[in-house]
Amino acid sequence: MSVADWAILLTATTAAGWVDAVVGGGGLIVLPTLLLVMPGIAPQTALGTNKFSNVAGTAAAVFTFSRKVPIEWRVMLPAGALAAVTAAGGAAAVSLIDRKFFIPIVMVVLVGVAIFVTARPQIGLTMATHRPTRRRTLLVIGLAAGLIGGYDGLLGPGTGTFLIITFATLLGTEFVRAAAMSKVINCGSNVGALIYFGATGHIMFALGLAMAALNITGSVIGSHMALRNGAKFIRAVLLVVVVVMVIRLGWQQFG
Repeated sequence: MSVADWAILLTATTAAGWVDAVVGGGGLIVLPTLLLVMPGIAPQTALGTNKFSNVAGTAAAVFTFSRKVPIEWRVMLPAGALAAVTAAGGAAAVSLIDRKFFIPIVMVVLVGVAIFVTARPQIGLTMATHRPTRRRTLLVIGLAAGLIGGYDGLLGPGTGTFLIITFATLLGTEFVRAAAMSKVINCGSNVGALIYFGATGHIMFALGLAMAALNITGSVIGSHMALRNGAKFIRAVLLVVVVVMVIRLGWQQFG
């Protein structure tokens, strides 16, 4: 790659780390950029190299959030481990499933998320007054880790967004805490997919290390901004990212 290509890719990686830390969806920034500056790269290698940098970024986000936001580690760590397993399965299924059928479904879901968040402006801004039962909490977190974690390995766009909306809607969790919880599961799903891609030889480690350093930078900045500016900031970024994801996926599918 030329110096200009490096500058474009590493800038995109930093921006993706920021977006991922706040609401998720950074993959839609990095992957197209990686394919643009390296047109000969195999899609699986692009995914694997991106996951390598994502693991570093999400781990940094987890650390940053955990210093300010209470995280129930006894629940979230097993959930992250479950997400790792299902994400590895999703990554293994990438070559077996025609992903073009999934993109329209994801677009519809994202549009639904945007409409739902717009129609219910108070969701995620405060913690619910009535806490869900322990059984409901464990069920929601477990299903989110298993299903959305598998989706992250298979396709990926909007994983963090889906997790945040799930926790805010079904558990009444405030957006900042939902973002912290989502990072633990997203870190697990990234590790699971990374293990699969690494085992099959689809990671460019030198490039991945450079991207990881910038992803961490973006993630730390994004995490601090989310903590400092609160739920309203996350809600605004979430809506913007969802709209951009729908446009990007639509262009990819129909353009």
